Amino acid sequence: MTDLKCKLLIIGAGPGGYVCAIRAGQLGIDTIVVDEAAPGGTCLNVGCIPSKALIHAADEFHKLAHAGSGPLGITAGAPQIDLGKTMAWKDGIVQRLTGGVAGLMRKAGAKLVEGRARFLDGKTVLVRNGKTETHIRAERIVIASGSAPVELPFLPYGGDILSSTAALALTEVPKTLAVVGAGYIGLELGTVFAKLGTKVTIVEAEGSILPAYDKALTRPVAKRLEELGVTVLTGAKASGHVDGVLATNAGEVAAEKVLVTVGRRPRTAGIGIDELALTLNGPFIRIDKTCQTSMRGIYAIGDVTGEPMLAHRAMAQGEMVAEHVAGHAVEWDKRAIPAVCFTDPEIVTCGALPGEVEGTKATDFPFAANGRAMTTEREDGFIRVVWREADHAVLGIQAVGAGISEMSAAFSLAIEMGACLEDIGATIHAHPTQSEGLQEACLRALDRALHI
Repeated sequence: MTDLKCKLLIIGAGPGGYVCAIRAGQLGIDTIVVDEAAPGGTCLNVGCIPSKALIHAADEFHKLAHAGSGPLGITAGAPQIDLGKTMAWKDGIVQRLTGGVAGLMRKAGAKLVEGRARFLDGKTVLVRNGKTETHIRAERIVIASGSAPVELPFLPYGGDILSSTAALALTEVPKTLAVVGAGYIGLELGTVFAKLGTKVTIVEAEGSILPAYDKALTRPVAKRLEELGVTVLTGAKASGHVDGVLATNAGEVAAEKVLVTVGRRPRTAGIGIDELALTLNGPFIRIDKTCQTSMRGIYAIGDVTGEPMLAHRAMAQGEMVAEHVAGHAVEWDKRAIPAVCFTDPEIVTCGALPGEVEGTKATDFPFAANGRAMTTEREDGFIRVVWREADHAVLGIQAVGAGISEMSAAFSLAIEMGACLEDIGATIHAHPTQSEGLQEACLRALDRALHI
């Protein structure tokens, strides 16, 4: 048995945990991080990063496969893909980043302890790694244990039933794939395999894909799925999978593999929070404006605290908690968190939605009137601003379009800095770029549109 002491103990080395550790180290706080897996958490190891690598590979393959069908005069031979080699490339990126995260924590002075943590009391944690046990006593503790995929009892993970993690490790392209759940994870990975040549069927219990988003934003995505040959079954519920066939209330679906993406649950089981009697908000840990739980000195950040379950939200919370522990006057403000669906086309939302705040209006500008969009053959989508009539303050921005994720920072910055329509409308935007759509949406709201 080894005994350790520190000022700050962080359970989980995912985006929230490792950023909290790095910032705490920068502030001179004696910090220990505990995780049983490689640093980086779900996002870096089996989520955000590997999925974006596969999205890129699938895009490149699809461009080659369909080069001769467009108006550009380009032809190419029939491409082939060695998915095992693609996965090895993806794994190399992950390894570089996990190694980088570990190095950054060491540089900041944070100590990484490998193993599974469990609370003994509000100040003490037991870490088990095989037969090795370590007691860690800390003045403050941060729960940053993340989330895990929700499993359906009639489609248990294993074999041909895939979680997102398993789908990101396939070494052969399946001939047929059923995706149960049309949220952003299901659509991102479903689109990847559709572009690689798989016959993909989306099975969604709700009445539309991406049910958390309004139909104006999801309509271009639905159209693109149709162009890619993806079958979408809405109002459909899966009930089981036998001999390559997925049974649903809408009929049988050919499915060599089934990808289940019906949501994520907080990873809190087994770490002892029940014994602490922390106040919960449904399955999630309830926190206050400084991310403290109902027990003084214990914080929670990231997916264990609920929606939006986004890596950059966890990072921002982790940084804030480190500064709070250091005595800074800070608190959590979640008004300007951008959310991105890396579908085709991509969707970005930030701030207030249309109709969400009284006294607001929404105005959009279509990419069909944008020169840069025309030159890239991607005129689908638009940028929309939600603004307050009283003072023209921009309270929300949403967009759907190819590559629009790269504008998400501009959207959140505008809201964070309190920009109004006139501010954005008077800012010179480079031509020809998609970013002009944001300026044009604001000018249109002011009845001064120049290009529509």
